[in-house]
Amino acid sequence: MEYINILLGLFSGLALFLFGMEFMGDGLENAAGSRLKSFFDKAITNPFKGALVGTIVTAIIQSSSATTVMVVGFVNAGLMSLYQAVGVIMGANIGTTITGQLITFKIDDYIPLFIIIGAALILFMKQQNRKEIGKIIFGFGLLFMGLSTMKESMSPIAETTFFQDLIVALEGNMFLGILVGAIMTAVVQSSSASTAILLSLAATGAINLQVAIPILFGNNIGTCVTALLSSLNANKVAKKAAFIHLAFNLIGTLIFLPFINLLSQIVVTIGGDIDRQIANAHTIFNIVNAALLLPFAGLFVKLANLALKDKESETTINRLDPRFLESPAIAFEQAFQESLTMFELAKENVTLATNALIESDLSQTKKIYENEAEINRLERDLSTFLVSISSHDITEVDTNRIASMIKIVNDIERIGDHSKNIAELAQEVSTGKLTFTKDALEELKLIYNYTIESIKSSYTSYKTNNREKANDTMIFEENIDRLEELLRDKHIQRLSQNKCNAHSGAVFLDAISNFERIGDHSINIAEYVLSLGNTTAK
Repeated sequence: MEYINILLGLFSGLALFLFGMEFMGDGLENAAGSRLKSFFDKAITNPFKGALVGTIVTAIIQSSSATTVMVVGFVNAGLMSLYQAVGVIMGANIGTTITGQLITFKIDDYIPLFIIIGAALILFMKQQNRKEIGKIIFGFGLLFMGLSTMKESMSPIAETTFFQDLIVALEGNMFLGILVGAIMTAVVQSSSASTAILLSLAATGAINLQVAIPILFGNNIGTCVTALLSSLNANKVAKKAAFIHLAFNLIGTLIFLPFINLLSQIVVTIGGDIDRQIANAHTIFNIVNAALLLPFAGLFVKLANLALKDKESETTINRLDPRFLESPAIAFEQAFQESLTMFELAKENVTLATNALIESDLSQTKKIYENEAEINRLERDLSTFLVSISSHDITEVDTNRIASMIKIVNDIERIGDHSKNIAELAQEVSTGKLTFTKDALEELKLIYNYTIESIKSSYTSYKTNNREKANDTMIFEENIDRLEELLRDKHIQRLSQNKCNAHSGAVFLDAISNFERIGDHSINIAEYVLSLGNTTAK
């Protein structure tokens, strides 16, 4: 029965710890918002900046595994090279030690205060940013409550025969300690959680520093499992990023093995209780490894290329990689960039289809239909991806942004549909050998010019959250509506004067109707920008 109580206490404490860590990480991440994406943008300049970014992002989202999984996603999407990824991966290992440092603070007496203040902010504050601060504080309290529960449950462990035999086996056997640490982290899928268990055991006096340090090294190796699993369905380059993560931790462990006693002496000299010494050993281990190995980032890439040789070129870019869902802020930014690509295709199709109609040039028909197929695919994929983001813990502002983006994506898809309609009218003109009067051609060019300007201003307003451009779109749309009515009247006059035939006239009316509908969808997008104000992603 005693063992059952120990296990129940351990797992309930671990559950509280993991939940608190995730809750705190979500609050920090939501507070950081789109700045997370700018952090990663800075990381792609060189590995040294990448290491700093990896440290910061991991400290924010409280998970080196999540950071590394996102790096695999960036590499898979072609947004980051292997060379650039090396620095972020090394920085993620440093960032994850911050959790270990936090949990060594002796604040057990203040845990209820953190939970009460955090809950009060979450429940009673209306401002979203204050709610996020509440989540950070509440998660922080839960994290320490879980740690306290683990410590209490594991106090009797030191007295058990099984554990005493295990410690005897581990003492002097570094490789067994590394194996235990790797398995422990691979099972719980969090090096921070396995480190917390280790610190809890140390705080009860169950293990000493010499036993703890090899297990700590194993924790670093075990955390690679998540990235390796994440890379299974990725392209070869992403698999290489996961391989580099594993190679870095393995090589770092091998470097430190001969110096375990020296590391122990250093952390003892620094001082603190045993759990603080272990946390310091963890931090020193990862900082020194990054400092030693970062200059050899290029060699890690060569090693990965040698271990995982390319059989064929893999150049598919997937901005909507599910790995980005680990961080909703970054996932949203990726969806935003992909929606811009979709918008550009739709804009291109309006021009291509109009040229086909006015110039009777069907040479770009295949391109139009290829673009349309891609627009339809992006609409499906983006809608699914955005719904997946909304299922995560995100702010109310982000929820509104996602709802608006889903509508915007639908409007872009409809612009593509109307462009295809115009292309089909061009084919009808060619097949039926129809002709337009000179006035009709000039009128088609005129309404096209207003329409394309409406699309351009709508696109710019959406891309840059420019309210002035959104208002310009409204003006263009008003002109398009008036122009369509005017062109219909002039067309009726030409028909009554027998200046054009009925078939050509029907095509003309369909064309200006499609231009007017494209303008409607452009204004819908501009209205979404105006309704969101400054909350739209830049």
